[in-house]
Order: sequence, then structure tokens, then C-alpha cells
Amino acid sequence: MQPGTIASTPLAIIVMGVSGCGKSSVGADLAASLGLAFVEGDVLHPKANVDKMAAGTPLTDDDRWPWLAIIGQTMADSLARGQGIVVSCSALKKIYRDRLRAATGGRLAFVYLEGSHALLSARMGARTGHFMPPALLESQLATLEVPTGEPGVVTVSIDQPVASIVGDALGGLTRIG
Repeated sequence: MQPGTIASTPLAIIVMGVSGCGKSSVGADLAASLGLAFVEGDVLHPKANVDKMAAGTPLTDDDRWPWLAIIGQTMADSLARGQGIVVSCSALKKIYRDRLRAATGGRLAFVYLEGSHALLSARMGARTGHFMPPALLESQLATLEVPTGEPGVVTVSIDQPVASIVGDALGGLTRIG
């Protein structure tokens, strides 16, 4: 295996889940552990999406497609350079995940961060400076299609310290990589 990979070829990894699950923290630490670049998916949202969410309006599929295309292209570009990458992205629906798998030629794994409604609500209520208001958690949970049984998915409980979440993710990725 090449340094910075968990498979024989570079792999893209999406750290996914609803808002407040820790995608950014886990993604950054996971990328550092693997020696890979980390891209915060939220910064790839078009301004109109950020404005909409900041106003408390849930995104529609039509809002998400351009954003998912940017994420897919970002991962495809990295893989084309022979480099793995870790990206945070909610990837709430199977159709979104399938689109991202297609963008990477199937060289994609997902780390699904799973947590209880109470824990997610508490985390969202405690964070500051994020455009996503806690009120949108309900719409995200309603949209979420849990990726159970999909290929290349590692599910990790968020009811533990970030270092433990990353350790569990690495263990799961090693088994599927």
C-alpha cells in the first residue's frame, strides 16, 4: 500500500451524517491520521445554499445537486492526481451517495456518523458561528436515508470522544479498503 492510503490505490472518503454529528472534526482528524488532504464540504456550497440554510430554510434536491457535483469533481480530481482525499458531506440520500460513487469511479468509502436525536440536538445547540441553525436538524433527520447495507460504508457511533470515533472509522475502513 502507498503511504496515506488504506487500500492498494488512493481512495476518497466522505465523512457523512446530519448537521451536528461531527463531520468536520472527525474528517480533519481522520485525514491527518491518513496523511490525506481534508476538504470541508460546507465551504463548497454555493452562496445561495448557505444563505438559504442560514435563513432556516431546508435545501431541496435541486439546491444540493450543484454542490454534490462540486464535491464529486473535487474528489475525482484528487484521485486523478493519485491522491486520496477526505471530504465532509452530509450525503443524506442514497441517490446522492450513488452520484458521488459514480464521480469517483467507485473509489469511495463513507464513514457514517450516527448519533441519537438528543445528542445531535445538544451538539447543535452548543456550537457557535455556524450557518446551519439547530431548527434544521429535524429536516435533515427526515431526509436522511441511513446507509445500512450499502457497499463501502462504515458506521460509527458519535457517543464517544473524537479520537475514539476516528479510531473506529480507521478500523472499519481498513476492513473495507
